[in-house]
Amino acid sequence: MRMTRLAAALLAAVLSVLLVPATAPAKDLESELNAKEAKLSKVRDRKGVLTTTISRYRKGIERLTREVAALRAQEAEVRARLAAKQAELDDAVAELDVAKKHLAVVRARLKRALISLREHLVTIYETGTPDILNVLIESGGYEELVNRSEYLSRINGLDEAVVTRVRDLRDQVKRTVARLRSAKNRIETARDAIAAEERALADARSAVQRRQSSLVAVRRRREAALEKVNSVESDLEGSVAAIQAELAATLRSTASAPLPAGPIRYGSGQLIWPVDGPVVSGFGLRWGRMHNGIDIAVPAGTPIRAAAAGSVVLVQSEGESGGYGNFTCLDHGGGLQTCYAHQSSFAVTSGSVSQGDVIGYVGCTGHCFGDHLHFEVRINGAPTDPLGYL
Repeated sequence: MRMTRLAAALLAAVLSVLLVPATAPAKDLESELNAKEAKLSKVRDRKGVLTTTISRYRKGIERLTREVAALRAQEAEVRARLAAKQAELDDAVAELDVAKKHLAVVRARLKRALISLREHLVTIYETGTPDILNVLIESGGYEELVNRSEYLSRINGLDEAVVTRVRDLRDQVKRTVARLRSAKNRIETARDAIAAEERALADARSAVQRRQSSLVAVRRRREAALEKVNSVESDLEGSVAAIQAELAATLRSTASAPLPAGPIRYGSGQLIWPVDGPVVSGFGLRWGRMHNGIDIAVPAGTPIRAAAAGSVVLVQSEGESGGYGNFTCLDHGGGLQTCYAHQSSFAVTSGSVSQGDVIGYVGCTGHCFGDHLHFEVRINGAPTDPLGYL
């Protein structure tokens, strides 16, 4: 809004002083400048918000990076436990193989024992089982009795040995079966544990992938936001600078020579107006920054008068003052100073001046949006609203 008033005032001043109508290109530049300045102001206002958002993205990236590292550590731990379970399963399978082979051997032995016992029982059945009475009766003498008794004892012992062996083999088979059953249970438990570990590993991997995807998305949003801010701001700054230069050149081409001083403009305060024109930007906050003076719109080359009698205490060129361009400050005593910025050239650079003396000429040096005078009043070095003294 202030830019619109400034451009309008500049064009009106050119019309009133030179009686030359503003050209269509100047009006077009004015409109374009206002639009670009409005956009640039909004972008700069949003830049703080976007910077905060980018900082939040950065913190999110750091947090997700830590979480990804933790998940990778968890994945490594699960792999280690999985390897341990696999080793346990391999041991159980090996033991099961040994037990199966032993069972096959025991079964073969049991089969042979059963065959032997069956044959012996058939023989006893066919011949009849000798008893001690028949041995005594049929013995021809004491020596034969002893031999027959010993023979009978051997037969009985052999029967008992066969039975005992069959029983032992049966018990051995039972123990083998029990051991096989235990090994089988252990294998199943190991397999269940491995399956659980595999699921945990899959969950951990999925979590890592989700976190990584989230991390990539956050990074992309951060980069896009930063790129957008930088691009828009750079484009707008370049456009504004180019339009300002073109507009200033257009205006200067219609009013580049110094103009007559004209009558002095008096106000209600102790100072006279340094130039006679409208105030297009007042004292106070402007575009998020402090504006330490007032901007008075007049054409380039308009003489600048000393607002009061005093002495020159500061003269700085455009290269020295920065944004102020060609800059002059006068000291009026009692802590009161006045300063004049953006001059096209100096008329006085030292010594004393009287109120109303021409000290310079209006221009657009330094950081400005068109020909105007930036006027400041300082009390003991502190900027003060000049309208209270004019």
